[in-house]
Amino acid sequence: QVRLVESGGGLVQAGGSLRLSCVASGLTFSQHAMGWFRQTPGKEREFVSGISWKGGDSVYSDSVKGRAAISRDNAKDTVWLQMNNLRPDDTAVYYCAASPLVRTTQNEARYAYWGQGTQVTVSS
Repeated sequence: QVRLVESGGGLVQAGGSLRLSCVASGLTFSQHAMGWFRQTPGKEREFVSGISWKGGDSVYSDSVKGRAAISRDNAKDTVWLQMNNLRPDDTAVYYCAASPLVRTTQNEARYAYWGQGTQVTVSS
């Protein structure tokens, strides 16, 4: 059974930072590209960032580019998303996802496994 478990969300003031973690089990983590998505009520889920299975390539949405950094440790089956200079519009539930592709993709349909999400709330 594949599990992706996110943690690290919480309440933070604008301008602050958070580091989200996602620990995977039940899959060959090193053979999956990983992605972070987010969703707010009433809106579609949107791509935030993704990283290739060996970590050599990463992609960011325009909304977080320059403020976020994705990384992974295949020995720990973990992917992280460091978010800096947080803004109120970053408030959302953040989801970790795993794709059997080598390279990351922004297409959520290409992700086979999803975590339960972690809430990030940024106050102004």
